[in-house]
Amino acid sequence: MIKTLFENNKKWAFCMQKEAPLFFERLKNQQAPDYLWIGCSDSRVPANQIVGLLPGEIFVHRNIANLVIHTDLNCLSVIQYAVEVLRVKQIMVVGHYGCGGIQAALDGTKLGLADNWLRHVQDVKQKHLHRFQHIPSGRDPYALLCRLNVVEQVINLSQTTILQEAWAKKQPLALHGWIYKLHDGILEDLEVTIGSMEQADCLRDLVMLRDW
Repeated sequence: MIKTLFENNKKWAFCMQKEAPLFFERLKNQQAPDYLWIGCSDSRVPANQIVGLLPGEIFVHRNIANLVIHTDLNCLSVIQYAVEVLRVKQIMVVGHYGCGGIQAALDGTKLGLADNWLRHVQDVKQKHLHRFQHIPSGRDPYALLCRLNVVEQVINLSQTTILQEAWAKKQPLALHGWIYKLHDGILEDLEVTIGSMEQADCLRDLVMLRDW
């Protein structure tokens, strides 16, 4: 099986060189993406393919349940590098329906060490507990938590010192919250775009009032 991966790599590299002879030369000399994608580690949600971008066009960070945690130096380092060094202009937090991490957090399923990580998703549920206690008939609580989790991570992202300093310097930078639908491959915009600290403050109020 490992041998197959190397064979696939050679085929891919050959095709790329045939279609764009200077592709790898350009890729080697610079990295200048406009986008940072913060998504789930799920193997069914590949960032580049979903939005039709080539290698070098999107910077990517992935973890279980697409979380932005203020003590996670891995995620924060990626964000800092993307914002301050690469100067990306758009950051997307992308969740997806069918997320096993969200399901485990909602159901209280025990997974082991990952339970500590998914505690953050359970905190999102607890924060919006009234929504789950009074969810209308026919609404899917699982899909609701997927959406709310994305929105809360966008808010978390807006509260990092990295974003606050960038906006204070008038750096053009917008945050977005999206959901990917596994059943048809389509992205859903949750319409929670933030481009300044003022908009971040408004989003907190919007989340509490909006019918998700």
